[in-house]
Amino acid sequence: MSPQVVLRRPSALTVGARVLGCVAVAAARLLLAMTRGRPVRIRRILRALLAGVPPATPAAAEAAHAAVVTVSLRCASPHGCLPRSVAVALLFRMRGARVRWVVGVSSPPPASHAWVETTDGPVVEPDDPRATFTPAITI
Repeated sequence: MSPQVVLRRPSALTVGARVLGCVAVAAARLLLAMTRGRPVRIRRILRALLAGVPPATPAAAEAAHAAVVTVSLRCASPHGCLPRSVAVALLFRMRGARVRWVVGVSSPPPASHAWVETTDGPVVEPDDPRATFTPAITI
Protein backbone atom coordinates (compact mmCIF):
# COMPACT_ATOMS: atom_id res chain seq x y z
CA MET A 1 0.00 0.00 0.00
CA SER A 2 1.37 3.40 -0.94
CA PRO A 3 1.40 6.29 1.53
CA GLN A 4 -0.96 9.15 0.83
CA VAL A 5 0.58 12.38 -0.37
CA VAL A 6 -1.26 15.64 0.11
CA LEU A 7 -0.12 18.59 -2.00
CA ARG A 8 -0.66 22.22 -1.08
CA ARG A 9 -3.57 24.06 -2.62
CA PRO A 10 -2.42 25.85 -5.82
CA SER A 11 -2.05 29.61 -5.49
CA ALA A 12 -3.99 32.06 -7.61
CA LEU A 13 -1.38 33.52 -9.95
CA THR A 14 -1.40 36.37 -12.41
CA VAL A 15 -0.64 35.49 -16.00
CA GLY A 16 2.83 37.04 -15.70
CA ALA A 17 3.65 35.08 -12.53
CA ARG A 18 2.42 31.86 -14.15
CA VAL A 19 4.58 32.45 -17.26
CA LEU A 20 7.66 33.25 -15.16
CA GLY A 21 7.02 30.14 -13.05
CA CYS A 22 6.79 27.96 -16.17
CA VAL A 23 9.97 29.47 -17.60
CA ALA A 24 11.81 28.89 -14.30
CA VAL A 25 10.65 25.26 -14.10
CA ALA A 26 11.67 24.65 -17.73
CA ALA A 27 15.08 26.26 -17.12
CA ALA A 28 15.54 24.14 -13.99
CA ARG A 29 14.74 20.96 -15.93
CA LEU A 30 17.25 21.96 -18.60
CA LEU A 31 19.93 22.75 -16.02
CA LEU A 32 19.31 19.43 -14.22
CA ALA A 33 19.51 17.53 -17.52
CA MET A 34 22.76 19.31 -18.48
CA THR A 35 24.35 18.59 -15.10
CA ARG A 36 22.80 15.13 -14.72
CA GLY A 37 21.41 16.28 -11.39
CA ARG A 38 24.82 16.41 -9.72
CA PRO A 39 24.80 19.09 -7.01
CA VAL A 40 28.48 19.99 -7.51
CA ARG A 41 27.84 20.84 -11.17
CA ILE A 42 24.63 22.67 -10.32
CA ARG A 43 26.58 24.67 -7.72
CA ARG A 44 29.07 25.85 -10.34
CA ILE A 45 26.32 27.14 -12.63
CA LEU A 46 24.19 28.72 -9.88
CA ARG A 47 27.23 30.38 -8.31
CA ALA A 48 27.97 32.10 -11.63
CA LEU A 49 24.33 33.10 -12.15
CA LEU A 50 23.73 34.43 -8.63
CA ALA A 51 26.98 36.34 -8.16
CA GLY A 52 26.58 40.02 -7.34
CA VAL A 53 22.78 39.95 -7.12
CA PRO A 54 21.01 41.48 -4.08
CA PRO A 55 19.21 39.12 -1.66
CA ALA A 56 15.48 38.51 -1.84
CA THR A 57 12.93 39.36 0.82
CA PRO A 58 11.18 36.49 2.64
CA ALA A 59 7.74 37.52 1.32
CA ALA A 60 8.99 37.55 -2.26
CA ALA A 61 10.63 34.15 -1.72
CA GLU A 62 7.33 32.67 -0.54
CA ALA A 63 5.55 34.10 -3.61
CA ALA A 64 8.18 32.62 -5.94
CA HIS A 65 7.93 29.25 -4.20
CA ALA A 66 4.14 29.36 -4.59
CA ALA A 67 4.46 30.12 -8.31
CA VAL A 68 6.85 27.21 -8.88
CA VAL A 69 4.77 24.63 -7.00
CA THR A 70 1.56 25.86 -8.64
CA VAL A 71 2.81 25.38 -12.21
CA SER A 72 4.64 22.07 -11.64
CA LEU A 73 3.27 18.97 -9.92
CA ARG A 74 6.76 17.47 -9.79
CA CYS A 75 8.08 20.49 -7.94
CA ALA A 76 5.08 20.38 -5.60
CA SER A 77 5.66 16.75 -4.64
CA PRO A 78 7.63 15.82 -1.51
CA HIS A 79 10.26 14.19 -3.77
CA GLY A 80 10.74 17.26 -5.97
CA CYS A 81 13.08 19.20 -3.69
CA LEU A 82 15.96 19.48 -6.18
CA PRO A 83 13.97 20.77 -9.18
CA ARG A 84 11.86 22.97 -6.87
CA SER A 85 14.87 24.60 -5.21
CA VAL A 86 16.67 25.16 -8.51
CA ALA A 87 13.52 26.59 -10.13
CA VAL A 88 12.97 29.01 -7.23
CA ALA A 89 16.62 30.14 -7.41
CA LEU A 90 16.35 30.68 -11.18
CA LEU A 91 13.02 32.51 -10.84
CA PHE A 92 14.66 34.93 -8.44
CA ARG A 93 17.57 35.45 -10.78
CA MET A 94 15.07 36.38 -13.50
CA ARG A 95 13.57 38.91 -11.08
CA GLY A 96 16.96 40.42 -10.23
CA ALA A 97 17.34 38.97 -6.74
CA ARG A 98 18.76 35.82 -5.18
CA VAL A 99 18.09 33.27 -2.49
CA ARG A 100 20.58 30.98 -0.79
CA TRP A 101 20.51 27.48 -2.39
CA VAL A 102 21.37 24.72 0.07
CA VAL A 103 21.87 20.96 -0.26
CA GLY A 104 22.02 19.06 2.99
CA VAL A 105 22.83 15.46 3.87
CA SER A 106 22.00 13.21 6.80
CA SER A 107 22.93 9.75 7.95
CA PRO A 108 21.82 7.07 8.89
CA PRO A 109 20.00 6.25 6.69
CA PRO A 110 21.73 8.25 3.96
CA ALA A 111 19.47 11.02 2.72
CA SER A 112 19.75 14.40 1.06
CA HIS A 113 17.49 17.40 0.65
CA ALA A 114 17.70 20.68 -1.28
CA TRP A 115 16.02 23.90 -0.21
CA VAL A 116 16.28 27.67 -0.53
CA GLU A 117 16.78 30.19 2.25
CA THR A 118 16.49 33.91 2.81
CA THR A 119 17.98 35.86 5.70
CA ASP A 120 15.04 34.62 7.82
CA GLY A 121 15.75 30.93 7.16
CA PRO A 122 14.29 28.18 4.94
CA VAL A 123 11.45 29.16 2.60
CA VAL A 124 8.14 27.26 2.94
CA GLU A 125 9.50 24.07 4.50
CA PRO A 126 7.15 22.03 6.73
CA ASP A 127 10.00 21.39 9.19
CA ASP A 128 13.29 23.23 9.48
CA PRO A 129 15.64 21.10 7.31
CA ARG A 130 18.67 22.43 9.20
CA ALA A 131 17.58 20.35 12.20
CA THR A 132 17.77 17.11 10.19
CA PHE A 133 20.25 17.81 7.39
CA THR A 134 23.79 19.11 7.60
CA PRO A 135 24.39 21.67 4.84
CA ALA A 136 26.97 20.31 2.39
CA ILE A 137 26.61 22.89 -0.39
CA THR A 138 25.50 26.50 0.14
CA ILE A 139 25.43 29.24 -2.46
